[in-house]
Amino acid sequence: MAEITNAIYHGQLLPGSRVPSVRTYALNNRVSLNSVKTAYRLLEDKGLIFARPQSGYFVCESLPELKDFLPKIVESNILQLSGMDNLLAIILEYQREGRYIDLALACPVGESFYPLNRLRKLTTKIARSAATFTPSYTMPAASPKLSTQIARRGVQLGMHLCAEDILITHGTMEALNIAVRAATCSGDSVVIETPSFFNLYPMLEHLGRKIINIPTHPRQGMCLDSLEELIIDQNIKAVITIPSGHNPLGFSMPIENRRRLAEMAARHHFAVIEDAMYAELQFTTPVIPNIKAFDKEGWVMICASYTKTVAPDFRLGWLEAGRFRKIAHQMKFTTSVAESSLLSEILGEFLENGSYDLHLRHLKRLYVRQIDTVRACIANSFPRGTHVSRPQGGFILWIEMPKCVDAIELFHSAIKENIICMPGVVCSRLVHFSHCLRLAVCFILDQAHRHAIKRLGELACIQYNDKNNTYHDSDEFSL
Repeated sequence: MAEITNAIYHGQLLPGSRVPSVRTYALNNRVSLNSVKTAYRLLEDKGLIFARPQSGYFVCESLPELKDFLPKIVESNILQLSGMDNLLAIILEYQREGRYIDLALACPVGESFYPLNRLRKLTTKIARSAATFTPSYTMPAASPKLSTQIARRGVQLGMHLCAEDILITHGTMEALNIAVRAATCSGDSVVIETPSFFNLYPMLEHLGRKIINIPTHPRQGMCLDSLEELIIDQNIKAVITIPSGHNPLGFSMPIENRRRLAEMAARHHFAVIEDAMYAELQFTTPVIPNIKAFDKEGWVMICASYTKTVAPDFRLGWLEAGRFRKIAHQMKFTTSVAESSLLSEILGEFLENGSYDLHLRHLKRLYVRQIDTVRACIANSFPRGTHVSRPQGGFILWIEMPKCVDAIELFHSAIKENIICMPGVVCSRLVHFSHCLRLAVCFILDQAHRHAIKRLGELACIQYNDKNNTYHDSDEFSL
């Protein structure tokens, strides 16, 4: 299977060309017919080949990846935050009802995504310990074991962290909130990638920070040349970035860009707030070091959590705030004081003795398969001219449909059929991305989800065809 996959990816087997028959491949490679049939079915699931009755297998048309776009940010093209917040509230409301197929939220669902059996055993073991339940309040340093394990794991991502400096938070969102408040003041300018994690917009607005959108490349990350210009023109106090498995574009920022950003922060004295939620879910080997690995003067603040990989309901995250660590610890104490010592101890024990690296390898293989399968579904169902990201980590796809397709209109059409999707404008606040969708692939790929993706594509095709009866737009488009 790897031989055919590589031949397709390297252009040796072109779209439409015939691949060796099952019998021929089995004879040439001295393997059983059943093994070849199984391998070909997997290649079909990945959308690389298709069967033509009584003719054999052929290479599929390739699904175009995202183009190189670095949009110019125009103030008049920025949508009202209140309108996008309302749309997000509608998505959450439908998601809570439980009768909708959720393709929008990046919240893994199902036992395939979490080490639940191991967690159950550890929870029982630790809960029986009398030392776990003490007649006193939990203070911020609730679990030295958890902090130590976070620092230990940081070495694999190029960081040298001190356990005493690590602040345990209520998920990544609280870590981001504290980091912004510690490094900036009300009215300060904060730069974010465009598009980006949708929750950054309401968070920064509620904190009274000025949001500066920066052009972002779908494979390289934020445009650092544009950032240099912004630093000169405006008083930038912080930059928020998701350099690994970016949400929603899926890229992993190249190592030279990470080093350059850390050096820029030190030179111009602004904070880099690194969201490393997906850093351990990079598909490359070896993994690319975090930006924090290149931080020499404490200007890089890094945060992450284990809600997407180990224990979603624990809501345990962490923050290493660099030169801002003292004020960050004070802010944690004056808001939510501390996290549960019981849950922190369970997670710390799992990271120490729970085969976390084995679980991560399983997750990476699972998400690579999921991404390939969903991209194949999109290729078969969405309008011609659709482009889709190929993530280098994580489990989120960014879909660019032809420009005549309105993603918000598609959202309302899908809701009528009990399907939830996320329009790209929720992740950008820019009309520039009104034809885009963010789609998570962290669900069990059962028949219901496959049908939902297929139906979403059909609805996009209906809208595309209806609008092209009125005016014509090229299938190929650039951003």
